[in-house]
Amino acid sequence: MRFLSVLVLIAGAAVGVFYPWAMSNFSGHAIGTYRVYEGGRFRPVTVQFAASDAPVRVLVDLIARAERVASQQRTVLTLTAASGGRTALASTLSFNHTDNPRQVSPQLPDKIFRDEAGVIETVTPGAYVFTIGPGDADGIDMRAVDLILRAGTGSIDERARPAGYALMGVGLAGLVLSLVFGRGNRPPQNPNSQPPPPHWGRGGSQR
Repeated sequence: MRFLSVLVLIAGAAVGVFYPWAMSNFSGHAIGTYRVYEGGRFRPVTVQFAASDAPVRVLVDLIARAERVASQQRTVLTLTAASGGRTALASTLSFNHTDNPRQVSPQLPDKIFRDEAGVIETVTPGAYVFTIGPGDADGIDMRAVDLILRAGTGSIDERARPAGYALMGVGLAGLVLSLVFGRGNRPPQNPNSQPPPPHWGRGGSQR
């Protein structure tokens, strides 16, 4: 039962954690990474898209102090993407669900948080203007913000995360139960399996 529980736990982690992360970060090919905030200023970015780029996944990296981002519950950044005067994507980014932010440098307290703004499913060939601005979160000491665009990305099945978390829960529960009941089911120790204790005195063995 213990081995089966470990397999279920690994399968749940693969479906609920690794699969969405891999699809977001590695599916398709990179269009480019664009610095949209630095030195206290936001600036819009214009990117030329071809129809073959669809679907385009839009990711945002935030470089900031970790404790400020992890403790807030409000919108840190807002993002809009427009083409030909029409909004193709509008999103709010909080970054507070990021469990393992990347480290900028061992000497610096800043971390790199990544959030997904969404996917532009249908692309009209031409220029797309991406505008990122501050949200209503207070006290976020932002160092820099990068816009990451990936073309031809696969779509994530929305059922993957809850199904994966459910499998992880079942596997973890099974592992705990196997450890608890496994101790109670151990066979009693055979007293004859141990060497007899040494006898001291007359007629006994001495070491």
